[in-house]
Amino acid sequence: MDEYSRFVDWDKMDVSAQSQDTKELTCTDLHELKQLARQGYWAKNHSLRAKVYHKLISNIPCRTVTPDANVYRDIVVKIIGKRNSSSLPLPEFVDNSLIPTYCLNAEGIGAVRKIILCIANQFPDISFCPALPSVIALLLHYSKDEAECFEQVCRILACNDPSKRLIDQTFLAFESSCMTFGDLVNKYCQAAHKLMVAVSEDVLEVYSDWQRWLFGELPMVYIARIFDVFLVEGYKVLYRVALALLKFFHKVRAGQPMESDSIQQDIRAFVRDIAKSVSPERLLEKAFAIRLFSRKEIQLLQMANEKALQQKGITVKQKRQNVHLAVHAENFKSEIVSVKEMRDIWSWIPERFALCQPLLLFTTLEHGCSLSRFYSHSEGHEPTLLLIKTTAKEVCGAYLSTDWNERRRGGNKLSFFGTGECFVFRLQPEVERYEWVIIKHPELASTGSETENHAQRASSTLSSSSIPSDPSDRLSPFLAARHFNLPSKTASMFMAGSSECIIVGGGDGQALYLDADLNHGRTSHCNTFNNQPLCSESFQISILEVWGFRD
Repeated sequence: MDEYSRFVDWDKMDVSAQSQDTKELTCTDLHELKQLARQGYWAKNHSLRAKVYHKLISNIPCRTVTPDANVYRDIVVKIIGKRNSSSLPLPEFVDNSLIPTYCLNAEGIGAVRKIILCIANQFPDISFCPALPSVIALLLHYSKDEAECFEQVCRILACNDPSKRLIDQTFLAFESSCMTFGDLVNKYCQAAHKLMVAVSEDVLEVYSDWQRWLFGELPMVYIARIFDVFLVEGYKVLYRVALALLKFFHKVRAGQPMESDSIQQDIRAFVRDIAKSVSPERLLEKAFAIRLFSRKEIQLLQMANEKALQQKGITVKQKRQNVHLAVHAENFKSEIVSVKEMRDIWSWIPERFALCQPLLLFTTLEHGCSLSRFYSHSEGHEPTLLLIKTTAKEVCGAYLSTDWNERRRGGNKLSFFGTGECFVFRLQPEVERYEWVIIKHPELASTGSETENHAQRASSTLSSSSIPSDPSDRLSPFLAARHFNLPSKTASMFMAGSSECIIVGGGDGQALYLDADLNHGRTSHCNTFNNQPLCSESFQISILEVWGFRD
């Protein structure tokens, strides 16, 4: 059909969806390009898409020495020889990935293997890149020959712009991206996450499939539309689409019986057959409707997850790799929660800490009901987990992202600190995790005899500030400022402590208050979100435990 048709099996393509109208792309403005990519301006014109891809990829900043088409022509015969391309063994770094055919003809399918082997020869630093076969198969559709496809893929792999992440090329980068995706699911797909936790023994293993959904299972027309936007906007688009896929899976499959040993296969099958329920346009519409973290914030989260993996010594894929944690039953004992309940809590915490085991720091059964002893046993640990069982058999708690030692900055005054990773939750009588909110006006809170007014005052503060009004504040709530040398003025406040009380602004209008004697507590609840209260408005504490995270 055109000069880019060499590797395409047009009998398998929906030719009716292709437009023969002559189109040109003359704009260079990034904002306009984003809009055109999202709208699918070049999606129905095979030749135009090929030209757009060539233009976008040629503008990627690369290493000084990046292999080009001439390099491919020089090395392909030496590397491949006279071997049948269909029988060529693939390098280990593709991790036995699917090689999607994407309506390629026999020559195109063989070319995928040849290009992979030549890339392995030119990029010895690639150690893990399961998305590569899919990317090559897609770009062959829009290449005049193998050498041109090779050059385009090399430019993507050799991108040296630190702010422009494209394809993961190491196990550390891949695994941290899976952890980051798990963090994003936990925040933006809570209904789907709750389902995954209920039916899967290892929910993080399910989320480790997220790149396979995109680069392997999605039909050609879908991944091409995603790739259109990816080349303009970058890696964040992949997270968006994977979240949208999970949302649609939950919508379609909610209420249907699912088994833990088949959930991964169920999601893969849903993605493969997505055309039965969701169009490419609807998928992208859903993806861009998600109010995702900023690119900078996602980058910081990825860095934090990489650091956690490095500290655990997890940098390469092993034959029996299980970096994801299920709380070890033989080493865990709590008077408040079961192993199953602790595992549920573990599924909510940031992925980089889910690599750790729980460590009991304080319990009122052993250390007594003293706030000063609570502080002395909790300080020096970050993060911590607070568990409370009331005399009415209610069980609730809070994940606290910041060291309680931070409260000392306020002297004797009630000192507010913490990050947006804080949250409160309820386990009994029903399980509920409450989304985080910001305490914007700590001056409204007071100490001493006025502590009984905290609930009413902070409730109005919390409900009015669940979403930061200034976009520039969106980076700060999620990760601690000092971890990334951010200006102190960006730090938000979610925890408070003094010698008189503890306050945790947990989310969805929920706040938890504990008195100094650790015998009594109160909650505030804003009905804006129609959630059930954390627990009784006023309650007596039966047992309180504080847990840390052990490497």
